Amino acid sequence: MNDQLQPLKKQPRIGKSSRSGTQDDIVYAHIFDAILEQRLAPGTKLSEEALGEIFGVSRTIIRRALSRLAHEGVVLLRPNRGAVVASPSVEEARQIFYARRMVERAITELAVTYATAEQLSELRQMVEDEQSSFSRGDRGAGIRLSGEFHLKLAEAAKNAPLISFQRSLVSQTSLIIAQYESGSRSHCSYDEHNQLIDAIEARDAAKAVSLMMHHMDHIDSKLNLDEESASDDLHAVFSHLLQTKKKPGRNAANR
Repeated sequence: MNDQLQPLKKQPRIGKSSRSGTQDDIVYAHIFDAILEQRLAPGTKLSEEALGEIFGVSRTIIRRALSRLAHEGVVLLRPNRGAVVASPSVEEARQIFYARRMVERAITELAVTYATAEQLSELRQMVEDEQSSFSRGDRGAGIRLSGEFHLKLAEAAKNAPLISFQRSLVSQTSLIIAQYESGSRSHCSYDEHNQLIDAIEARDAAKAVSLMMHHMDHIDSKLNLDEESASDDLHAVFSHLLQTKKKPGRNAANR
């Protein structure tokens, strides 16, 4: 891994126009998305100095964002050595997938009961967006939308603890896939997602759960220990932010 990161010549500022919420929320959301999209490799050192320069905020804000991510299990805070993106072992990966299966089963059963027509419509739109992303070659966006589909489904289940648990599991699963996925990296999750929505809309709990378990089997079947795909270069991962140069002003994020 590349632990030495070169400082930026200019420090971009992240204002609320790019993301909603506080500066902590904005930094957290960008790093969370990078993990969900598998653009950050497991084991990447998350230098507070480099991230502060990239996002144009203080180290205090970076620390708060990293602390939130550590609480969700996708970042490790190492005393006196800094933070790194979590790198699950094979045994940890198995445990996470087992927990994910149990949570997905419960969420699916509850969604069959509680999902509204509006929520099902939103889920279908997410599947369309996911398919469009993969079709145009934007794999990162497609992976992120696939993960967000499962988070939206958790919302439809109307169980707050499950939503929180699922958010952590979905991001940890993305790390596992980035670390261990093999094969051609083809994705057909949108077909499986559509079938799942149909079963939920029909209020067929048995079929919906069966489809969800098949979906999890499909993800699990593509894992091995041979490949790593994401990047450990923080500046490369967040290059889309650096390309948008903003003029300094009162709306700029404060250090």
